Amino acid sequence: MLIAAVVAQQVHEYNSKPLEKNLLPFLSQAETNEQAATGKIGFGSIYNDNKADILKAQQTALQAFEDGMYAVFVGDEEVSTIGQPVVIAHDTVITFIRLTFLAGSYW
Repeated sequence: MLIAAVVAQQVHEYNSKPLEKNLLPFLSQAETNEQAATGKIGFGSIYNDNKADILKAQQTALQAFEDGMYAVFVGDEEVSTIGQPVVIAHDTVITFIRLTFLAGSYW
């Protein structure tokens, strides 16, 4: 499953990061420019020494997908169900979009 594989990779990457305690964290201009290209600028520090559980993270991600909390696109095609087969090549772009629901009413 695509979602489970991506979550497992992300949890592994998260759990592999060293726990950092910088007194004066800063980013160089090059680091800021590089991160800006990805759409998120941050220090990348982990302040919690607890490791993430892969199975729990996968279950949470799958439940969130079923609940419509985010959308997944493989190339230009939306993945609409968990069991939907997808074809992935080396250059395939996979996009996860978190959906935000707005509350409001008409008077």
